[in-house]
Amino acid sequence: MIGAESLPLWAAIPVAVLLVLGGLVTLVGTIGLARLQSFYQRIHGPAITIALGAGCILVASMLYFTVTQSRLVIHELLISVFVLMTAPVVSMLIMRAAVYRDLRAARDMDPGNDAGNS
Repeated sequence: MIGAESLPLWAAIPVAVLLVLGGLVTLVGTIGLARLQSFYQRIHGPAITIALGAGCILVASMLYFTVTQSRLVIHELLISVFVLMTAPVVSMLIMRAAVYRDLRAARDMDPGNDAGNS
C-alpha cells in the first residue's frame, strides 16, 4: 500500500483542493448557523452546505484510496447517496416542525381563540 508521502502529484493536488474546498464550504455553513438571527435563516446554512461540503470530502477520499490501493474504491458513493437523499428531507422536516410549533404558539396566544382556553 502506498503512503501519503508517495502519493503522485497528479492525485495529491486534486485531493488537497477537494479537502480544502469541502472544509471551507462546511465552515461557511457552520458560520451561517452561528451568525444568523432566526431559526429559519439558521437552518439554511447547514441544509445547503452539507451536501456540497461532504461531497467534496467524500470525492477526495474516493480519489485518495483509489490511487493508494490501485483499484476503484466506491464505498464513498454510497455515503454520498445517503447524505444527498437524507439531508434535504431532514431539513424540511425540521422546518415543518418549527412552522407547526410557531403556528400552535400563535394560536394559543390569541385571546379570541377558544381552543387555547380549554
